[in-house]
Amino acid sequence: MAMQAKLLRFLENRRFMRVGGSTKIQADVRLLCATLRPLAEEVAASRFRADLFYRIQGITFNVPALRERRADIAPLLSQFLAQLSARHGVQPPRLTRQAKSLLLQYDWPGNVRELRNVIETLCLLKEGRQVRPADLPAEIRRHFAESGPDPIDERTSKLVLDMGDGLESLTSQIIEAALQAEGGSTVRAAAKLKVSRRTLQRHIASGRVRVPAQPQERVKRRRAP
Repeated sequence: MAMQAKLLRFLENRRFMRVGGSTKIQADVRLLCATLRPLAEEVAASRFRADLFYRIQGITFNVPALRERRADIAPLLSQFLAQLSARHGVQPPRLTRQAKSLLLQYDWPGNVRELRNVIETLCLLKEGRQVRPADLPAEIRRHFAESGPDPIDERTSKLVLDMGDGLESLTSQIIEAALQAEGGSTVRAAAKLKVSRRTLQRHIASGRVRVPAQPQERVKRRRAP
């Protein structure tokens, strides 16, 4: 409260005195204030001076938490991956669909700062390599483990998609997820997607689908009589 009184005095006359100084200095400044707490409630609870509150209550912007503007997460991911990998002189890591899906669904209690720190850690520890759900920070994996069915478990057969990716990209994402869930088996992936194996292979041959390492598949054939 004592500091609030000093700040209010400065805002009234725009003059201050340095610590250890003997003369007052005139200042011409623009004040920007930021808070995580609702100041009106702080005033009601006598933790913030009402006169200071009304003094600084000019043009006010409300910046929602990152979890309330999820559309911003994807472009921030791309920006931080490019920016931070360049800053540290490393190749940017490659997020798998599952890992990116978890990052897009996470609530980010630390907002943009927390997102940036996570991406910077991945850039340093997973330089140029693939980032899977198991590579994400423990608190993110713990969050999903405690909130219900684990999205890391590919047996759930659920995939979070962004409609803005376009039809071709969405199709590729679905095929990649099915192949990943079935260990690279095109036979089982085609059965899961309820399409023929030939249709699946045609999409793979287009080059738009990243195929995981495929095990050898044994196809039973009838012996000639």
